[in-house]
Amino acid sequence: MDNESRCELRNLSARAVRMTAIALLTVTAYAPSPASADAHPAKAVHSNAVTRNQNAHTNKRLCPQPSPAGQMACHAIVASVPVPPTAPTAMAPPPIVVPQTAHSYPHKRVCSRAVRRGQMACHALVRTDPAALPGAISRFDTPPGYGPDDLRSAYNLTATGSSSETVAVVDAYDDPNAESDLATYRAQYQLPACTTANGCFKKVDERGGSAYPVPDPGWAGEISLDLDMVSAACPDCHILLVEASSDNLSDLGPAVNEAVALGAKFVSNSYGGPEDANSAIADAAYFNHPGVAITASSGDSGYGAEYPATSQYVTAVGGTSLISVPNARGWTESVWSTSSTEGTASGCSTVIPKPAWQTDTGCSKRTVGDVAADADPDTGVAVYDSYQAPGWSVYGGTSVAAPLIAGVYALAGTPGRSDYPARYPYQHTHALWDVTSGSNGTCSPTYLCTAGPGYDGPTGWGAPNGVSAFAASGTGNVVTVVSPGPQSGVIGTPASLQIHASDTGSSTLAFSATGLPPGLSIAATGLISGTPTTLGTYSVTVTATDSTGATGTTTFGWSILASTSLVNGGFESGDTRGWAVAGVAQVNRAARHSGVFGLQLGSPQPSSDSAARQTFTAASGSSVLSFYYDVTCPDSVAFDWTEATLTDTTTRMTTTVLPPTCAQNSGWTKVSTPVIAGHQYTLVLFNHDDAFPTDPTYTYFDDVTVA
Repeated sequence: MDNESRCELRNLSARAVRMTAIALLTVTAYAPSPASADAHPAKAVHSNAVTRNQNAHTNKRLCPQPSPAGQMACHAIVASVPVPPTAPTAMAPPPIVVPQTAHSYPHKRVCSRAVRRGQMACHALVRTDPAALPGAISRFDTPPGYGPDDLRSAYNLTATGSSSETVAVVDAYDDPNAESDLATYRAQYQLPACTTANGCFKKVDERGGSAYPVPDPGWAGEISLDLDMVSAACPDCHILLVEASSDNLSDLGPAVNEAVALGAKFVSNSYGGPEDANSAIADAAYFNHPGVAITASSGDSGYGAEYPATSQYVTAVGGTSLISVPNARGWTESVWSTSSTEGTASGCSTVIPKPAWQTDTGCSKRTVGDVAADADPDTGVAVYDSYQAPGWSVYGGTSVAAPLIAGVYALAGTPGRSDYPARYPYQHTHALWDVTSGSNGTCSPTYLCTAGPGYDGPTGWGAPNGVSAFAASGTGNVVTVVSPGPQSGVIGTPASLQIHASDTGSSTLAFSATGLPPGLSIAATGLISGTPTTLGTYSVTVTATDSTGATGTTTFGWSILASTSLVNGGFESGDTRGWAVAGVAQVNRAARHSGVFGLQLGSPQPSSDSAARQTFTAASGSSVLSFYYDVTCPDSVAFDWTEATLTDTTTRMTTTVLPPTCAQNSGWTKVSTPVIAGHQYTLVLFNHDDAFPTDPTYTYFDDVTVA
């Protein structure tokens, strides 16, 4: 390779890995500044709120459009976002997302199109723009697309469910990585572990055994989407994955029956296809399960009805575009429609009778749909799928909405034994967000394809506003515990937090909690108080129980921070205690500026990115943070460098206190920057080496102090 090509390759490599280690260790998002010719690109940390950029993102369907009678299509979509080439300057607040009319993100179907009678296609779409496909990210980063907190905020889901409830997901073919991918998703968002070992997760074939069908990468994406959406809606629910032997209704239908036989009271189906003469027979054979809430995605092909969404026994779930806005709710929704051939489905069945609770007059038989939730790939959700897939992606399609609504049903509690829960939203229309704008096609009467006040085809009665619309009437109380959101405290400083909850039976509630930081306790009234004694981040679950035994729970994080400044800033402990490190990070005598030890990032041998991070609170009377560094960099700053950033998490501002620097034997240099007493900060020390064998780069850091 000639020198010019080598330089170009190294330029690309340097820009690609820029700030990787900082990304691994920094929990804040950076607002980019205008790029310059020699600016180093910073990692883009995507907000959970999805913005639209007509030049940036792309979406894709996960499944092909159904065509012949009897064919089904999955209802999901996926997306991506480019990384801005700029240095970190200020931590940006979550963006306000303003609705736009143009859909700008490319996407594709996840599953193949249905081409034969009785075949179903999944309703998942995956975005294909680079920013929606980051693949692997660090646990300190935020995947693109909406996460559980966003969805729970948008739909007012404050409880976290119960392990006594099992939500079944029915899909075709096998996803060999289903459990491990689910674990990655739940760990990323700090949801409780759900594994085979702890009894939360179970995977079976359509006969309830372990003779799993052949794997399929498209349906594996659908499976990941479904499992992640159930987790987002109902984090404490158990999950049952039933894998049908094929994408034929003759296999998917028995898989639904098996899910019910194994005890699931909530069953999600994210697939569909054209109705045919056998649909009514299939309806009686596979979906007639009183006492079980069964959801079906309406479809992704715009106006027109698909089966099994047309089943009289299921809740047909349509799709919306979900946008974060500065209103009282914080969100707004409209009918999802990308084009005349893509968007949420709706319309009239030609063979399935209208259920008794459905009284609209535009269809003589069953009308689709009943309720709706996010499905637009432009406002898609974060999903983790590693089976012949890159990892983190952004999905859309009504395959997002169906498992989400199944999880909401589970939050609302066990259905009445003889009930068809599809009627519940019709009895509690006041407890839904009414979607009143948007259309998915042309039709008559217009309510079948155009949203308006009250009932309409594309969104039914609306989107969840809490769980009341999905609860049985008169079958028991529903307890809802309000999440207080993430909490933080300082070790040795008294803490007090009142937890609030409501009960549909107006019963007196008694509170309990698990996972509290040591030193804190909860009273029966819901007041958490005490003085934290131990540093760390804790997952706290609060349960409220009424006099009938009905319970509700919520789970949130609580971080206990240091009450003093930096820990082990001189590294005289002889190790990295107090610091979170990545890459090559070691404490040794060669790295000392004073005392006995110092920190070395990188190595005299070729390496890559190394970093150390510590979060601390500036002590009373302190005003300056300072440290010493000595970099050995026989290359240029275009390829190798050392760098340091300081983030004030109180003001949400990030400062590059040591700009990218490369020098051969620089000697010890002092860096100082002002701090504000009482503010919390995160300091990141960083070394990048491009791993070329002739010019390894490493940096010594020592004497980090706040005074």
